[in-house]
Amino acid sequence: MKRIIYGIICIAMLSGCSVYRNYRRPQDLPTEDLYRDVQEASADTASLGNLSWQEVFRDTLLQHLINYGLENNTDIQVALLRVDQAKAQLKAAKLAFLPSLAFSPQGALNSIDGGKAAKTYELPIEASWEIDLFGKLRNAKKGAQAGLLGQEAYRRAVQSALIAGIANSYYTLLMLDEQIAISASTLDLWKEQVRTMESKLKVGEETENAVTSARAGFYELEVTYNDLLRQMRETENALCTLLGMTSRPIERGVLGEQTLPENLNAGIPLRLLSRRPDVIQAEMALANAYYTTNQARAAFYPALTLSGSVGWTNSLGQVITNPGGWIASALASLAQPLFNRGKLASNLRVSKDEEQIALLDYKQALLDAGQEVNDALYAAEAARRNLNSHRKQCDELERTVQTSEALYRTGNTTYLELLTARQSLLNARMNVVADTFTRLQAVISLYNALGGGAE
Repeated sequence: MKRIIYGIICIAMLSGCSVYRNYRRPQDLPTEDLYRDVQEASADTASLGNLSWQEVFRDTLLQHLINYGLENNTDIQVALLRVDQAKAQLKAAKLAFLPSLAFSPQGALNSIDGGKAAKTYELPIEASWEIDLFGKLRNAKKGAQAGLLGQEAYRRAVQSALIAGIANSYYTLLMLDEQIAISASTLDLWKEQVRTMESKLKVGEETENAVTSARAGFYELEVTYNDLLRQMRETENALCTLLGMTSRPIERGVLGEQTLPENLNAGIPLRLLSRRPDVIQAEMALANAYYTTNQARAAFYPALTLSGSVGWTNSLGQVITNPGGWIASALASLAQPLFNRGKLASNLRVSKDEEQIALLDYKQALLDAGQEVNDALYAAEAARRNLNSHRKQCDELERTVQTSEALYRTGNTTYLELLTARQSLLNARMNVVADTFTRLQAVISLYNALGGGAE
């Protein structure tokens, strides 16, 4: 009989070797040519994503806000609690390899034909130990390890996104400050111009139509100015919420004094597999699904459980009144599933499908990461070109306004032409500020796309 049992176990172990295999990263990942128009030979050590966030964001006021956000943002705190939960689950999976102990005292009163009741009791300590013959517990532990790594990657992803979000909001405020200052100075200039034209109208040197056009332009500028103030207030409120504080003014610097790394090297695409948190999280989800599939396979094989108990009792015999002594027992059980209405086969099929879904999600996460890197690289370059063009446009329009003002004073041009020149100059100045912000934003997006700020 023993030989038969040993033979069954050996055959099952040979057929179940696959349940002991560790997860391996898939080989057919889309890492080739993941970056568009980027030389893959670029030095990985020079990648923007390798820099700490303190090296990228050098404004001390911004650094203070980021530190505050990392300590008080609610999403970060939730992510830390998720990591703690995963650690507890991994600890439970490791302890599953150890025997379980239980103290279960029992007492009874027995009386026959109204006679004197006999008091009996037992004070046993019971133990149960599941022998992990076919990797069920091992795969559960490996899955818990992958889950912990996935939650840690999620925390890093939240941190990276938080840093990028704070920086974006901060630079948005700096952009709005510049636009508000330009709008305010233009309003003062326009207001003085309207006053001058009204004086000229009284002495017949200006037409009513020109004065009303100037007033209408002034009111339109007021609307733009008030809208910028609203945007600034809303951005401050949103940033405060992101930081985990109540709404208040944000101390900040000046847009023109901001500097970011000029080297926008993205490194090699393969680096995303080990640095970008959401890609790592997707891979750990795949690893977890792999070990879950192994657990479903292990369910087809026998389960060996050892159990026993030891304790003290006073019911060892019938002749001696309330005799006491030690009791001990041991039991080994082997359970092999034979017929369970296809439940195990269905569970295995579901697990395999979940594993394939996790694999597709992993590949998609890598493709999304590559797209974000490509978009950010091109956006940074496009913003640089636009900034140069708009600066040249500003220089030309400033000369145009100066010429128009001189001609208007001598009566050689109409007010409409002067109004058009000033409006064009205002728009060009706004565009220069917007281009400066867009370039900063593109660098932030690239840094986040490369997994920067997650450490």
